[in-house]
Amino acid sequence: MGSCEEVSPVDTSARRDTTESVSDTTTRLRLLVVEDEQKVANALREGLEGEGYDVVTEATGTAALARSLESFDLILLDLGLPDLDGFDVIATLRERHIDTPIFVLTARDAVRDRVHGLNTGADDYLAKPFAFTELVARIHALLRRGRAERTGPLSVGKLVVDSARREVRRAGTEVVLTAKEFDLLEYLVRAEGHVVSRDALARDVWKESARSTTLDNVIDVHISRVRRKIGQDPPLLHTVRGVGFALREDTP
Repeated sequence: MGSCEEVSPVDTSARRDTTESVSDTTTRLRLLVVEDEQKVANALREGLEGEGYDVVTEATGTAALARSLESFDLILLDLGLPDLDGFDVIATLRERHIDTPIFVLTARDAVRDRVHGLNTGADDYLAKPFAFTELVARIHALLRRGRAERTGPLSVGKLVVDSARREVRRAGTEVVLTAKEFDLLEYLVRAEGHVVSRDALARDVWKESARSTTLDNVIDVHISRVRRKIGQDPPLLHTVRGVGFALREDTP
């Protein structure tokens, strides 16, 4: 909550002189803006889209948590939400092992609030009102740092996915996947233990805005192939009927 007069209107020409645009990258980075004040949310979306980002906005903590399994490169979070305290949203995201960078934007500028936010799991903290150019510069820096920190291999049990090398091994044995199979498996590994819907896979892995029967069939074929290739001893890739898929190691 609270105003941030320096966000709107957005001066595009000034922004280009002081910050680095991402609009020329091959894949647009995706940001989730959680802000209940519509004017502020609209200004942020307009400005960040002008910087080349894909922006999704939500007005409540509950909606943000529901979105949390989708693929976002960064979350911009207001603390003063109408249903949940922003600190609780951060804590829940981290408890779910969601490592997406969280950038707090808030009118709470006391030192104790900043310290509490960072200790709870936020990656950066900026008090309102703020200069949009500073926000964009901080976002760029945080994304660069976040990518560097997340380049290490991901693992679920004895399954290891190396995103940097685009290699997969299970119990030391190489698993050969096609490019799309790798993208699918990496996405599921990042959501370890959580159910991922076909809608999310269509949007984030296949980059399609809407599902279709044909696309659902393609997703099912790829799920079947990945399940077979990574092996079933024990099974890791589970179908949750009517909901989606989950990658997890079930303990006996």
